[in-house]
Amino acid sequence: MNFFKRLFKIGEAEANSAIDKMEDPIKMTEQGIRDMKIDLEKSLEALAQVKALAIRSKNDTEEFAVKAEDYQQKAMLILKKAQSGDLDAAEADRLAKEALIKKEESLQHVTRGKGETEKFDGSVSQLEKNVGEIKQNISKWENELKTLKARVKVSAATKNVNKQMAEIDSSSTVSMLERMKDKVNQEEALAEAYGDIANASKSIDDELDKAANATETNAEDDLAKLKKKLGIKDS
Repeated sequence: MNFFKRLFKIGEAEANSAIDKMEDPIKMTEQGIRDMKIDLEKSLEALAQVKALAIRSKNDTEEFAVKAEDYQQKAMLILKKAQSGDLDAAEADRLAKEALIKKEESLQHVTRGKGETEKFDGSVSQLEKNVGEIKQNISKWENELKTLKARVKVSAATKNVNKQMAEIDSSSTVSMLERMKDKVNQEEALAEAYGDIANASKSIDDELDKAANATETNAEDDLAKLKKKLGIKDS
């Protein structure tokens, strides 16, 4: 059947597709499932029609069997009437003969109907088998499609991560880190230099203050000595 060919193509496409082109077999699988569902609808419709023919053939066969038995009973009744004198013997023979002819025709319909019913029943069995296979394949490929879509998501995520990792330039990253280290070292050295300058300025001021205090002390000592020599007393 056509849908088996589609199944083969779908399976072949999936087996030969690369991971980065998974969307192609997904689309093919989805289309294949849609086609199988169309085939299923057609098969179900054909199954219903053949079943209807089988039922009608069976009913017709039973009806002809009832007619055959009815003609048989009529022929017997006619002959009994002739035997009892209620009906002319020649007329009874004619009518009984016509009834038996009708009976034979009905029996032929019964035989033909049984043959047709058997054929219809065979067709029904085959169609039911086909419908079951289509349903099974649809279920199978719907499950395969779910798995395939999950694989696509995983492969896409993995591809993106690997792509990002591949785009990272390790040499430029190391170079950038080295530049950052140099910058930090420079800033630290500059801070230390400013600290030394500040300390140096403070030391000079301390020396100047010390020196100034020493000169003032010496001047007072000299003044006291001079006053003493001149005999001047402090007030």
